[in-house]
Amino acid sequence: MSTATNALTTTAAATTAAAPAAGTATARTTTARTATAGTARSPFTVAVTADAARPDGSSIHGDLGLQRLSEHGISWSVLPSYTDPVPLADLAGVQAVLSLGHIAFDSHTVDHAPDLRLIARFGAGYETIDLDACTRAGIVVTNTPDAIRRPLAVAGLTLLLALSHKLLAKDRLTRTSDWAQREHYRGAPLVGQTVGIVGFGSVGAELARLLAPLGMKVVGNNRGGRHAEAAGLGVELLGLNELLERSDYVVLCAALTPATEKLIGAAALARMKPSAYLINIGRGKLVDTDALRDALRDGRIAGAGLDVFEPEPLLPDDELLTLDNVVLSPHSLCWTEDFTRDVAASAIASILAVAAGERPANVLNPEVFATAAFAAKGA
Repeated sequence: MSTATNALTTTAAATTAAAPAAGTATARTTTARTATAGTARSPFTVAVTADAARPDGSSIHGDLGLQRLSEHGISWSVLPSYTDPVPLADLAGVQAVLSLGHIAFDSHTVDHAPDLRLIARFGAGYETIDLDACTRAGIVVTNTPDAIRRPLAVAGLTLLLALSHKLLAKDRLTRTSDWAQREHYRGAPLVGQTVGIVGFGSVGAELARLLAPLGMKVVGNNRGGRHAEAAGLGVELLGLNELLERSDYVVLCAALTPATEKLIGAAALARMKPSAYLINIGRGKLVDTDALRDALRDGRIAGAGLDVFEPEPLLPDDELLTLDNVVLSPHSLCWTEDFTRDVAASAIASILAVAAGERPANVLNPEVFATAAFAAKGA
């Protein structure tokens, strides 16, 4: 493989330094930057989606490590607008996209992006990316499951502890000097309680490891009915209905697919104990939010801890915002410094591998490598 030694330059003018809110289409242009000599096989250009990045490459997550691309002779820029889907003209001459998560890459988009070789997803979820269409178009899709595993598991544990100790209510009592009411907010037990993890995979296994010292029993459910680490962690894999009936805390870690959309609806919630809590760190659409509101309002479950919603952000008059038995976080509970560092490093590593003509790790559509479309792109 040859090594590029000439500096590559990307030039544009910045119009704003503020990242747009999710769901807003706002024009953006990128700032100038110059790449140093690096190791890409040939001129290689990366586009960063504008849903969570600013024109200068900074992001709501923190430092994305884009300087590593420059150091390897790779040109990059933030897409000129937060438009969903991406205008086809913005993908002309782009070999890789660093997708920060909210923008869809559907069949029409990828079929009309002849230069595109890679979509590197910053994070684990990929429901916005049409994997089959990418495979047909010869486009590799990667994500960052290893990097997100610990931060997301810690987020689940945080919500569990906040709910079990009624932290939100106790915070309110303290702020209003209403200490006399504290006797009504005793915490729930942990030792011997059962945590049911729906979508038991790498994040679920990490959460099970974190829960073990607390004396809690963990059961799991996943599509395949098995997991390599389950037995060693003492996790019993169950059908969904049995898990819901046995669990004191139900934690949703499942990927969002057509089969899992509204997986937790009125019937599922009715199977839970009245003393049980629902925690969602997966995707908002895993839950029928109307059914959840009803169950919480009527006391059919004890409470909920939610880091993800449908829609996002919640509307100002959403009843969830007023309920005392709900702990909320704006889809960012796992955003720690190590989260950004490790997730960015994993995504950048995928880009560097493809730029150097190598196969990256964490490929979601490995069958792409056998396609004529992939071979035709000279990747």
